[in-house]
Amino acid sequence: MANKTSTNSYNADSITILEGLEAVRRRPGMYIGSVSTKGLNHLVYEIVDNSVDEHLAGYCSEITVTLNGDGSVTVTDNGRGIPVGINQKTGLPAAEVVFTMLHAGGKFGDGNYKISGGLHGVGASVVNALSTWLEVSIKKEGKVYFQRFERGKKTCELTEKGTCRKSDSGTTVTFLPDPEIFEKTYFKADAIKSRLHETAYLNPELSIIFKNDRFNEAEEIIFSEPKGIVAYVEELNTGKEAVTPVVYFKGKEEGIEVEAALQFTNDFQENILGFCNNIYTQEGGTHITGFKARFTTLINNYARELGILKEKDENFTGADARNGMTAIVAVKHPDPRFEGQTKTKLDNPDAQKVTSDVTGTELERYYDKNLENLKATIACAEKSAKIRKAEEKTKTNMLSKSKFVMEGNGKLANCESRNPEECEVFIVEGDSAGGSAKTARNRKTQAILPIRGKILNVEKASIDKVLANAEIKTMIQAFGCGFSEGYGNDFDISKLRYNKIIIMTDADVDGAHIATLLLTFFYRFMPELIQAGHVYLATPPLYKAIPKRGEEEYLYDDLALEKYRAKHKGDFVLQRYKGLGEMDADQLWETTLDPENRVLKKVEIDDARLASEVTEMLMGSDVGPRKQFIHDNANLAELDV
Repeated sequence: MANKTSTNSYNADSITILEGLEAVRRRPGMYIGSVSTKGLNHLVYEIVDNSVDEHLAGYCSEITVTLNGDGSVTVTDNGRGIPVGINQKTGLPAAEVVFTMLHAGGKFGDGNYKISGGLHGVGASVVNALSTWLEVSIKKEGKVYFQRFERGKKTCELTEKGTCRKSDSGTTVTFLPDPEIFEKTYFKADAIKSRLHETAYLNPELSIIFKNDRFNEAEEIIFSEPKGIVAYVEELNTGKEAVTPVVYFKGKEEGIEVEAALQFTNDFQENILGFCNNIYTQEGGTHITGFKARFTTLINNYARELGILKEKDENFTGADARNGMTAIVAVKHPDPRFEGQTKTKLDNPDAQKVTSDVTGTELERYYDKNLENLKATIACAEKSAKIRKAEEKTKTNMLSKSKFVMEGNGKLANCESRNPEECEVFIVEGDSAGGSAKTARNRKTQAILPIRGKILNVEKASIDKVLANAEIKTMIQAFGCGFSEGYGNDFDISKLRYNKIIIMTDADVDGAHIATLLLTFFYRFMPELIQAGHVYLATPPLYKAIPKRGEEEYLYDDLALEKYRAKHKGDFVLQRYKGLGEMDADQLWETTLDPENRVLKKVEIDDARLASEVTEMLMGSDVGPRKQFIHDNANLAELDV
């Protein structure tokens, strides 16, 4: 037996203690979700949420968010200002404690914040830890206080640096995200504006000013929505044919406040957005469960009372009752529990009960007085049920006629492993590329699914046409987890056969279009795949540079080529790959399939509402808005490498 050296001994001294905010810098994803653009923008939201909490407490009426020319961002509010006195437990100024210690803030005790979005008390300190530098300026009692930090550590004490009017108060935070942490440090203005506008809808008495002072992007917008979530629903339904007016209700039980607005349109898609303490709960939670279940029960009860549903008829499903519904369900909870720091799903059982109770009480009161609106709502459920039953037949026929055999359908070249955790499937454009990919792949863990041409645009097609499309049918069957859309939901992500679904198309305009069509399909029919991080884009190279001396190099975009030319001054031969089919198996493996060398882009949804709107605009039937969007945003396109 070999002697064990001290280098691999495990004893008491092997335990590492991360001091201060080191843990945040070591594992940033645990605190902000990711180090992509989504996580970057989350820094802004953490600071804004603190200011919104001041508004909820009754002390802040205006927030200003400014994207500065140097890449930093400034958030200013006119709240009370962070306390500057000495915290007795630490012996440090309270403001310094807020920015340097996790789980420190004014949201844990009684009385300061009855309702809070940034409940965990880690927002300010996490932003500080992940910034190259952060500066805080506090106006309080006629004085202005200032402190600066670099990568979470103070560079000066909290000092009094000036005076202000006695009536002035508030906090200003400016920070520059750390490029050592984030993949990119360029804030996406559209996503931030969407989030700020959303916050204004949820807080009718709050004004939020957005300023963009970056080069060639000068802009200033004031978000103020006195009609609140009623205006939010109206905005979401812009351009759609309304079947009912917007129904608004509000109620409070057990210290939990529920506010909701809903409207039915002829669009026949369900669009329910949930919020808790102003935080968008992307994955829903107990408040959404309570709302959906009570609404479905209510509609079925009314339908039977009115004789629309006979004794022999089955009840409307939840999807039937809610198809065509656009709704905002916002709760304010004194002690919310979320799954994860990024707060994507509410977990309080009492929120489900109270939301259900308030929904039932208030909607019964409304529908008892507005019979015509009730009948119009039930008519939507009737129409949905008829379509659902017809499409269930279509789906059953589709599945029965084409029993899926992994290797027998002439398309999918499956991998040998049946362990989903290690398996990945490449959706490849064209038979020639598919042939190269099948030869190049690691047969144990990599499956190849070639598709021919451009798949159906699901944004413009009815569900029966979608399910009848050969390419889509093959993908649904290959993935093994079903699909979710519209009138039924048999999606089960636990049955997914592949941990990674990788779209691999040519690096040209047609390839980009095919990728967009595929992403539209995933977003509308299998959004859980994107939300769970299973969908990726492969990045094949555009060029291969062969110098007279030195090693050959693959270049993945024109920017890389420009940098290469600057270094090599034209002393090389350049190969241009027009498509994946032009690469031999070895080249395809080396550049695009090999996990050690390839570049994959994970597909993420930063803002679900914005993503849905842009998808509808780019892939829908209305040409005008699409042209305008492309014109307005063409210069903002960027290359991800």
